[in-house]
Amino acid sequence: MALVACGALAQPAAAIAEAVGWPLDVHPLPPLLHNQPRRIAPAVRSLVLRLRGSYDRVAVGYADCGTYGELDEVCAELGVERLPGLHCYDLYAGPDRIVALLDEEPGTYLLTDFLVRSFARTVERELGLDRWPELRDTYFGAYSRVVWLAQDPADEALGALAEDAATRLGLPLTVLSTGTSGLADALATLVSGPAAP
Repeated sequence: MALVACGALAQPAAAIAEAVGWPLDVHPLPPLLHNQPRRIAPAVRSLVLRLRGSYDRVAVGYADCGTYGELDEVCAELGVERLPGLHCYDLYAGPDRIVALLDEEPGTYLLTDFLVRSFARTVERELGLDRWPELRDTYFGAYSRVVWLAQDPADEALGALAEDAATRLGLPLTVLSTGTSGLADALATLVSGPAAP
């Protein structure tokens, strides 16, 4: 089985599959597609079609990810399933917990382990903050805190990177331990799902 995965979920998905022993090959798409979500559905369609001849089943390792239903249309068109939720935050913390976090403090900026590790590249460089740091207030002035949805909160190096990311944004950091069980459960549903036509 092949999983066409968001680049931000590919590594943890592959690690979960290996630990459980699922015969799952993960094929990542670039995580920077999230900066232009309109490109996600066409990229997924292209890779699913390319992989179909080599696998008995193909599934999609994305939540909606800002496609506003376009990814669901592609999945329906191709007869494949995708991960549930609006975004990967739902997969780690659960949708109810994410809603509660944002209701409690609407100015919450969420980070996953992937975003913590890649913050300099995926946030600072992509937004131009490495070249124009004065833009920080333009982009993040409405935020009041950073919440790290920590899949591996015991990783001290990752914790230091999360602190550094929050400091660079000028915001306090809250650490919320999530682990990867939500993603693992969602992947289990995909892996055990019906065969594609």
